Amino acid sequence: MAGNTIWEDIRYKFSYGDMVTKLIFVNVGVFVIMQLFYLSCWIAQSGGLFDLVHNKLILPADLHVLARQPWTLLTYMFLHADIFHVLFNMIFLYWFGEIFVLYLGDRKILPLYLLGGITGGVLYIALYNLLPVLAPQMPVALLLGASASIMAIVFGAAALNPDHEVRLPFIGNVKIKYIALVYFIIDLISIPHSNTGGYIAHIGGAVCGMLFVRGLRNGIDVSRPMSRFAEAVTQQFKPKAKMEVTHRNISSGGIPYSHTSAKESDEDKLNGILDKISRSGFDSLSKDEKDFLNKFSQ
Repeated sequence: MAGNTIWEDIRYKFSYGDMVTKLIFVNVGVFVIMQLFYLSCWIAQSGGLFDLVHNKLILPADLHVLARQPWTLLTYMFLHADIFHVLFNMIFLYWFGEIFVLYLGDRKILPLYLLGGITGGVLYIALYNLLPVLAPQMPVALLLGASASIMAIVFGAAALNPDHEVRLPFIGNVKIKYIALVYFIIDLISIPHSNTGGYIAHIGGAVCGMLFVRGLRNGIDVSRPMSRFAEAVTQQFKPKAKMEVTHRNISSGGIPYSHTSAKESDEDKLNGILDKISRSGFDSLSKDEKDFLNKFSQ
């Protein structure tokens, strides 16, 4: 059935995709689920139920409310307000996440995503409770979105290789250090205007991304416990290895041999290359491996 084919395709891409792909799937999946829940509440004329659940997942600036729902420091970074919010966040996550993976491998993406979101959330809470100018807004201030996490990845990628170039429409090739700088300045000067909490969180995520890469260069990996946890979680979603069938050829004296189709052999080689990229980055591949990956993707 077509539905089964689509579902299997999604499962395959989620299972074999890198962590950037998995994060995009999770964010889009959560957005779709929340929108379907909102639609159900609208049909049932139970808008209050949606607000109740939604407010238990987004991050409050009020410390008294936060104490009753501390999990929001994690859940808020997987929620989005509307289709354009999630769309633009996922585009930036894809662009800069793949650059980050290219230079540092796949295992640090999820820890940096979480650390960036937490750092942005903590800065947002701290400033709303410390700055007198924000005190009137503090009781009603709420934060949601992956932007702080993505800013951490943007600035992490820029810190890894500031001169890496990307091609922008109507502009041409631009070094990512300039993109990150412009993004940072826009967020900084936008703080006094609308979405104050969001822009504060962006700044926290950006600082986290820079410090994260600087720490790695100095031999300090604050994400190590988180990396082990992330690896244990993602292992649960990887498909089990197929059982190898051994045949015994009677006419050749009973010597066992393994039968593997050319397609299975190519898929095994591809999986090995993808694992190597996840561990060590694209630059660790040999010329033959890069040629095979390019040929396989045609």
